[in-house]
Formats: sequence, structure tokens, C-alpha cells
Amino acid sequence: MVEQKNIQRSIRREKVGIVVSDKMHKTITVAVARKAMHSKYKKFINKTSKFKAHDEKEQAGMGDKVLIYETAPISKTKRWKLAKILEVADRSLE
Repeated sequence: MVEQKNIQRSIRREKVGIVVSDKMHKTITVAVARKAMHSKYKKFINKTSKFKAHDEKEQAGMGDKVLIYETAPISKTKRWKLAKILEVADRSLE
């Protein structure tokens, strides 16, 4: 009898960002901001990257703060999935 080892899945990368688009079917675009130091001037500058994430239940809306995690490719540009909504945006002005 061969004993099975507990093989733990590697830790997936996670990012926190703001939903900037929810117009696609089951897809949201999340903008993730970070600070990077300029190589010459040694000043911190803000940089933003946008990621397309899969939102199966279409529950995230514009302006929501969300947690996404990396997964196997879902489509040509989608490689992230929505883990949870951290903060819901105020939509009373719409």
C-alpha cells in the first residue's frame, strides 16, 4: 500500500484593486495601484496596472474594492478570478 503525501497547492498570487469596468459579461476590469521608486530621481511614483478578472455571479460593480487571485487562463486576456468584494462603492448618486 502506497501512502499518499499531503501535497499542498502553491500559494496563489492575490491583488487588491478597484473595479473600473463591469460592462463585459462575467468579466470585470480591476485597476491595481502600486508605488515604485524612480531609478534616477529616487522619488516614489504611482503606477497602475489593469487586470481582467472572472466574476461568475456578476456581483461586483464599478468602484468596488475587490480581492482577485491568479488562476489558469480562462480566455485570451483573463487570468484572474474574483475572490471577494472587500468594500462596496456608494451607488446612491447614480
